[in-house]
Amino acid sequence: MSSARQGQPWDVHALPSAAGRTFLVTGGNAGIGYFAAEQLATTGADVVIGSRSAERAGAALASIRERVPGARVRHLPLDLADPSTLVGAAERIACDRLDAVLCNAGIALDDPPRRETGAGHEVMFGTNHLGHLALTRWLAPVLTAAPAARIVTVGSFAARSERLDPDDLQSARDYRPARAYGRSKLAQMTFALELDRRLRAEGSTVLSVLAHPGGALDPLTPSRPRVHTTTRAARLRALPAGLLVQGKHRGAWPLVRAVLDERVEGGQLWGPRVLGLRGAPRLERVRPHMADPATAALLWSASCGAAGVAPDLGLLRTAA
Repeated sequence: MSSARQGQPWDVHALPSAAGRTFLVTGGNAGIGYFAAEQLATTGADVVIGSRSAERAGAALASIRERVPGARVRHLPLDLADPSTLVGAAERIACDRLDAVLCNAGIALDDPPRRETGAGHEVMFGTNHLGHLALTRWLAPVLTAAPAARIVTVGSFAARSERLDPDDLQSARDYRPARAYGRSKLAQMTFALELDRRLRAEGSTVLSVLAHPGGALDPLTPSRPRVHTTTRAARLRALPAGLLVQGKHRGAWPLVRAVLDERVEGGQLWGPRVLGLRGAPRLERVRPHMADPATAALLWSASCGAAGVAPDLGLLRTAA
């Protein structure tokens, strides 16, 4: 990027070229992930949509190709709830290097009972956190082959009010869906910050960055008929909420900036400008409970063990 470009304000409507680079967006077939993939496709990059549903991924690819002439997009089958399916990800993604993985896919449950993945993990913790951890490990060869790869973890407002319980990371006691979801996102964010600390300590060129979409609602989101449709009535009903929150197309903005902007540094958190809920992306303060070193160390050990991966993740010379 030129020095002139570096001195300009970030423009969500004029993204820099990323031709020749490859980005993986997990959950890129719907919601915020879809819009992140669509926006990244406008840069000329190769965009890979990670999804367990070939049908939904195909619809997303067709939608992007309709809106972005010449878009270079394709599908990588991924099931984050089943880490055993992720082992060959570096080979199956079929690229010499991966410039960024956007860890966006996730599941949120609204009602009990507590559910588990096939591996026996609470489903939100297992999918949102452990699945992305395992994916990062198995993508390590292509991430380290890039000159300055980024692992961008999508956090959530829900993590602000939660705290991790090292003795009950997977909410086996007193299960409440909203709290379990918030804890899964906090685990992602805490792990991502600790990962960057360890990468920086080793002088790695790989960055671990956080981003969150703020408040992003379906009724404020423009329709993409193959992927999502917003009726006029639903949009009108949601207009008052638009004073505080936004659509998912705008919720993707901080994620896309975290992937593309050369001024982004490891360990940073990017979110919407207005109260962290809406607007153009800006740098945010990382809250202390998200970066507590003692909690991070316990989470690191427990998570790597639960995901069945070595503590160095294939990215670090040591686990310390």
